[in-house]
Amino acid sequence: MSKIVCYGEVLWDIFPDGNQKIGGAPLNVALRLKASHHDINMVSAVGKDALGTKLLDYLDTQHIPNSHIQVKPAYPTGTVRVELDAKKSATYSITAPSAWDAIDLKPETVAAVKASHAFVFGSLAARHEQSKTTLMALLEVANYKILDLNLRPPHYTLNVLKALMEAADFIKFNDDELFEICEDLGIATKHLETAIKAIATLTSTNTICVTLGGDGAVLLKEGVFYTNSGYKVEVVDTVGAGDAFLGALISELLKETPAQDAVNIACATGALVAAQQGASPIITRTEIAALISRA
Repeated sequence: MSKIVCYGEVLWDIFPDGNQKIGGAPLNVALRLKASHHDINMVSAVGKDALGTKLLDYLDTQHIPNSHIQVKPAYPTGTVRVELDAKKSATYSITAPSAWDAIDLKPETVAAVKASHAFVFGSLAARHEQSKTTLMALLEVANYKILDLNLRPPHYTLNVLKALMEAADFIKFNDDELFEICEDLGIATKHLETAIKAIATLTSTNTICVTLGGDGAVLLKEGVFYTNSGYKVEVVDTVGAGDAFLGALISELLKETPAQDAVNIACATGALVAAQQGASPIITRTEIAALISRA
């Protein structure tokens, strides 16, 4: 079991039918890691409102401490309106500003990050100066830094993304994000592995993972590529599937599972989440093993 701190947005996903599900990429990753029996702390903020209270109560039920979740009376708890296209792929309208844009640097949070094996953070948390400043300070003391790149226009700039990538030891993209970043950085290639190697060289990062939707994922780890072509499921929605993938991958790599097996488990986990509504359904090891076996 590893000690892991996750940093960034906690919020409510609001679906077209009005259904509300707790989400936020770092929280989705935290929940998946907790389900794998890691010791998790979540650093974020909620408003002093009904949605914030419900979110804190939910974390209690999941045995994730609230001690690093700040309450911000001047801001609302975060919400995101989710739209699904014909293929059930999601796009997001993110409320701004939200409480998680105003995370303060606290001595107890610094201590928790120093004591952790890994620090997981998302790029969206750097959209506002206050939370970005806190994030950069925590990166200075973190032992192993995992960046989940989430390009949600208009909530990012290239300069900030480049600084976050250079600070990270492990970067996760989806394929669209990878090629957008490459184009912005002047890396002229449409070949996946070439693009991954170029980013690894530019940022001095030796572990990079790229998800490919229903077509699986590619992992570069210490100069070696590992691939999985995906598992076929009936997609309900893609909300949180990439986060579930990342949580599973981090868990397996920290347990020193062989990299290929780790990618297989992560892809199966992401597929099983896409087969249900919401970002954090319960997924068992038996279900994961069965899906891998069927393939």
